[in-house]
Amino acid sequence: TSCNYNLGESERFLGDYVSDKRSDVVIATKYSGNVTAVQKDRRFNPNSGGNHRKSLVENLDGSLKRLNISYVDILHIHFYEYRTPIEEFMRSLDDVLYVAVSDIPSWGLARANTIAELRGWSPFIGLQTRYNLLDRSLEFDLQPACAELDVGILPWGIVAEGFLTGKYTRESAAALKPEARGFSVAIHSKIEKNWKILEEVTTISKEIDRTPVQVALNWVQQKPGITSPIIGARTVTQLEENLKTLEFKLTPEQMKRLDEVSKPTEIPFPYSRADHRHKCHYMHFCPSIKYFHPNKTEFSVVLGRIRRQKIIHSIQRFIK
Repeated sequence: TSCNYNLGESERFLGDYVSDKRSDVVIATKYSGNVTAVQKDRRFNPNSGGNHRKSLVENLDGSLKRLNISYVDILHIHFYEYRTPIEEFMRSLDDVLYVAVSDIPSWGLARANTIAELRGWSPFIGLQTRYNLLDRSLEFDLQPACAELDVGILPWGIVAEGFLTGKYTRESAAALKPEARGFSVAIHSKIEKNWKILEEVTTISKEIDRTPVQVALNWVQQKPGITSPIIGARTVTQLEENLKTLEFKLTPEQMKRLDEVSKPTEIPFPYSRADHRHKCHYMHFCPSIKYFHPNKTEFSVVLGRIRRQKIIHSIQRFIK
């Protein structure tokens, strides 16, 4: 949950539900929007949000009261706002067991956890970020960073604001107005590739007698580094549908089909030059030649494309 969901009502609902189950559940909440200060005067002020220390302390105090608990299992920074020094929000708190973050660039995540390791503070253990079949940008940078830093990934937006539920047609999606709840679906509908992805999701769902939602969730659930997919439901029926995703696993062949149809068309540099094993595709232009001679110093040379044969011949003569 979060301190600013429905002005704190989300935390109150959750607190009422888990009041007699505290030891059986893991409670995670987020801060970055200071609801307590906003509720006091209904106006913006320097203390009404952000990741700074006052916002953190006041938000946490409010969350503990609304949840009716004495500590939070995981406290997330709701968003990285590029103003507060990382050192300021990485300091540990007595009322928090673990810290995590949402929507942060990979360099920020790496720097924060490096600082925490250096100073003996608690590092981020989790990352909330957008990830679905329409948006796989996570895979280029954040996913490898999380693997390196041992950070679990909690993806949100798994059904792409409802586009992957299969309940929208081209006509109904295009008719959505900017003020409509599902207007993001109208934006997704303008990209032809997204309809091909939805078609494959729907086809697989029919093959295995599941819903498109369950297929989209299951695909994310099986991806490397994913620990706890974040699901959203407005009704008990939707919640039950989401939970049934745990009853099955897509086959490797089905996963491959979804991977292929959703494969990003543009890969940013430097990832366009390397595959997921970090093996350079262009090294045949600049091969690394390593020579070892028992009576000479071991060395390696990276050769440019120009005049490389001449350089290789010179090296070969040198080591003979």
